[in-house]
Amino acid sequence: MEKLVEYILHFGNLNQQQIDFIKSKATELELKKDDYFSEAGKIPKYIGFVLEGVFRFCYYNNRGEEITYYFISENSFVSDQQKFDAQAATDYIQAVTDCKMLVFSKKDWDEILNTILDWDKISAKITHKCLTEAMDRRSPLVSEDGTTRYLSFLEKYPMLINRVPLSLGASYLGVTQQSLSRIRKNIR
Repeated sequence: MEKLVEYILHFGNLNQQQIDFIKSKATELELKKDDYFSEAGKIPKYIGFVLEGVFRFCYYNNRGEEITYYFISENSFVSDQQKFDAQAATDYIQAVTDCKMLVFSKKDWDEILNTILDWDKISAKITHKCLTEAMDRRSPLVSEDGTTRYLSFLEKYPMLINRVPLSLGASYLGVTQQSLSRIRKNIR
């Protein structure tokens, strides 16, 4: 719970009563590896804050191939939508490892929004940070070759590559598993 509070306080000031109110609305949730936090076509139930573990965002392209386009790990919020509304999710969010998180239902998130002055500003800053991080992770992957993408990924997220299966790392980097194996072998 303290990791969540510490994270939120980077985006705005809260008094102890407000902090306690946020804590009272959070529920702990554990997901096993391969469980879904959110599924395409279904209305998301929660906004979550990852305490332990790794999640991936993925979709299926028009050829039916599963494409992993984003990973998220500890001390990050996870949601399928920028706005927490009653629209169906567009992607899948799946646990890559066993995960522990704090979650907020829509009702609880709305109560925080309606109770804490400036929560909308704090929430907007958090959303902006999450979107910026997602763009920072994806932008270089579009124009670089596989080796450069892999080296860049290792530099930015050294602990993540060892926590995800080779197939998911390859999907994220836009290369085949065989290419990723070859890249890793040539770098060693």
